[in-house]
Parts: sequence; C-alpha cells; structure tokens
Amino acid sequence: MKVYDLFQLFSRLLNKLIMNPIIKASFDTCGKDVAVGRRFRAYGISNIVAGNDIGLGEENLLMCTRAKIHIGDHVMTGPRVTMITGGHRYDIKERPMKSIGNEEKLPENDLDIILEGDNWIGANATILKGVTVGQGAVIAAGAVVTKDVLPYSIVAGVPAKMIKMRFEEND
Repeated sequence: MKVYDLFQLFSRLLNKLIMNPIIKASFDTCGKDVAVGRRFRAYGISNIVAGNDIGLGEENLLMCTRAKIHIGDHVMTGPRVTMITGGHRYDIKERPMKSIGNEEKLPENDLDIILEGDNWIGANATILKGVTVGQGAVIAAGAVVTKDVLPYSIVAGVPAKMIKMRFEEND
C-alpha cells in the first residue's frame, strides 16, 4: 500500500469516526443513516434539518445562518453542491453593498430551502434561497436552481429549467 493510499484511508476513517458524528450532532435535527462527505462545510449548521437515509457528497457547502435547510428522506448530493439560504440587499444606493449588515436585511433576503425527499442533486449544483425541490426531483450537475422544482422533474442549466419528467403521466 502506498503512502497516498494510507493517507486516504486515514482521512476516510477520521471523517467517519470523528467528523460525521460531530457534524450530525450539530444539526437542528438529524435522522438515521446520514453520511456527510469529507470537507463538508456549513455556516449556521444548527439550521439544518436532516431526515433519514441521506448522503451529502464531498466538499458540500451549506450556508444557512438566518434561514433553514430542510433535507427530506432519501436525498443524495454529488460533490461540491452548494445551498445558500441568504442574499444581500442591493437597494441602498448611499452605501456599498458590503457594508449592509445582517441586522439591516429584509425578510425576503433569507428564505428556507426545502428538499422534499428522494432527490438527487448532481455535482457542482447550486440551490439558492426560497427554493423547494419537489419529491423525487433530480437536479443536473452544474445547475443553478433559483425557482421551485416540480416533483419528479429533472432540471438542468443556468438558471435551471425543467428538461423532462422522470416518469410518464400514466406511470
């Protein structure tokens, strides 16, 4: 076994035995069989509500400091998926946007993200504030989701648009 292979094995064990339990204990709620990939990052981790049988891929980034991310049962994400529940105010002309703090945000600047369940979120996809991803929906790799996704639909692109339904209407 090569040095790199040993390092990879050690990294996986560290993630499974130490990091995963700490991360899951920090969620608002966490169901059973939840696996979090290596280099997972979350801001506002206590605002994450996780169901059962979830696999969050490597290098996922969840930003939810002022709103929640609800992850239903049987959800899987690819690597480098990003979910962001917040935005910035850009309607104040007198000051730079960067200087406008959280205390000045409007309610619509931070909205929950909801993954209803049985979802597959492809690598490098981004889901933005206020989006509900319907039951059984698939988000293609690299998609930027800015609007709700219908149940059992497949969306792709920037911004994400429905490309087809997973099943025929009479299935």
